Amino acid sequence: MEQQWKKSLYVYVDQLNKGRVAPGAEPRHTSIRDPRFLDEQRARSRRIAQWYSRRGITPLRGETGVRTLRTVRQNPAEVVADVALHSAFYYEKGGMTHREDVVESERLTFVREKDGWEIVNVERRVPERSGVRKVVEKDPALRLSEWGEALPDPRPSQPLLNRRVLKGASGAREVRYRREEAAAYADLWWKEGNPEFEIFEVDCTNYVSQCLFAGGAPINYTGKRETGWWYKGYNGAQEWWSFSWAVSDSLKRYLSGSRSSGLRAEVVERPEQLELGDIIQYDWDGNGHYQHSTIVTAFDAGGLPLVNARTVSSRHRFWDYKDSYAWTDRTAYRFFHINDYL
Repeated sequence: MEQQWKKSLYVYVDQLNKGRVAPGAEPRHTSIRDPRFLDEQRARSRRIAQWYSRRGITPLRGETGVRTLRTVRQNPAEVVADVALHSAFYYEKGGMTHREDVVESERLTFVREKDGWEIVNVERRVPERSGVRKVVEKDPALRLSEWGEALPDPRPSQPLLNRRVLKGASGAREVRYRREEAAAYADLWWKEGNPEFEIFEVDCTNYVSQCLFAGGAPINYTGKRETGWWYKGYNGAQEWWSFSWAVSDSLKRYLSGSRSSGLRAEVVERPEQLELGDIIQYDWDGNGHYQHSTIVTAFDAGGLPLVNARTVSSRHRFWDYKDSYAWTDRTAYRFFHINDYL
């Protein structure tokens, strides 16, 4: 039975892959019978086609792999499965070939029909829209997966105040921000996350903070979660990091602040003003609350930033995120140029 419903899964993945390269084209074969999803995909395809045109890019090919994370429910008539989709998209711009990678997760419901298995429901989470890590009031030590299941206890963290991990990066002396090292760290850990750190359900700002730290940004340890910019690790059920380290809107406030030393940034008006290792933040609703953080890791042939992120793991993604399920026409951006000397 497993191989039978997986045939329907592979047809679905092939449809997604072709739709990325040729948005707007109606698929010849589909295993989807979810009308809501199909309507949303048609509207999205039209928007993506216009986005490609405005960017001046030519899609070349896509490669989408799928991995079954777990089977939630399975019987002779129905299968519910969580899957991870890794999409590699190749496009040409200005004579250069670019590749971007995105890993997204979905919950699919398959139902057996006379002619085979069909997908009757596609459930997509949009974790970029959540600006804070979940807090479980009854049991603060309980950690949940993206679908709500309890996760095992985390591995003990190595505190950044431990010099074996810190490697002497903190201190009062002024240091140069090493942009290439921040970007290299981002490319190394974009997919799985560095196990030396706690990996959050909403991990984008934790990841960006790690990249800044890898580039030489000194820790500002206050011991108070509401102030400074620091990560000390996990001590049993107790979290030891500042909100600015792990929450997008808190990092925005920290980078917007004025200080004479340490991690500092300048708000700039346009993405073209950014360099490697700079930060872009996203307010999907345009209400002043920033929910997502990315770091600049490359540039396209036109000099526009490509960014890395986690939560929805992404590598060399175009900066405006208009292909994200989180994006709306109210989306506002904040561009932070990190100071050369910290």
